[in-house]
Amino acid sequence: MSNAIHKIRKKVKKYLDQDRYEHTLGVMYTSASLAMCYGEDVNDAMIAGLLHDCAKCIPPKKKIRLCKKYHIHITESEYANPSLLHAKLGAYIAAEKYHIKDQMILSAIHCHTTGKPHMTMPDKILFISDYIEPGRKDAPHLPELRKLAFQDIDECLYLILKDTLSYLQTRNLTLDPMTEKTYRYYQQELKKEEQ
Repeated sequence: MSNAIHKIRKKVKKYLDQDRYEHTLGVMYTSASLAMCYGEDVNDAMIAGLLHDCAKCIPPKKKIRLCKKYHIHITESEYANPSLLHAKLGAYIAAEKYHIKDQMILSAIHCHTTGKPHMTMPDKILFISDYIEPGRKDAPHLPELRKLAFQDIDECLYLILKDTLSYLQTRNLTLDPMTEKTYRYYQQELKKEEQ
């Protein structure tokens, strides 16, 4: 493990509760495994995994306040569910407080909750790792998705988006329009591949 990762790990631990920190380590190691599988930079994947939830434990009202202070755009769905802001705010904090300059890492952190159309491989790796890391127990189809992540990353991404939308809709929870947009985009992409 690089010295930079060791330092970030020590620092980020101070801002997360124990469960969130355990989850973060799970995401970090899962990201590293997927990066190895798909020929991406393992170090960068680990940094993205370590910092993806760096803003998660900030209280909701403070998340909104900080986003306004740093001129981070807040959507209607984010006002309704400020928890969604932790990705955007986390990317800002990663850049400012952890001195991450790599745009690929910052992009992965920024979209790890909702996804986005045209995701890069590092974006996909973090998004999927957040969902399938070993500590996750409550998500549907986990055994299949964990296997699929290492075989067909786009198919895995699509199925996670599908399950996420279904989960949010059946429980009447706030749906970020970006999640739906991402789902539709990858649905079309997979259809093109099948033709």
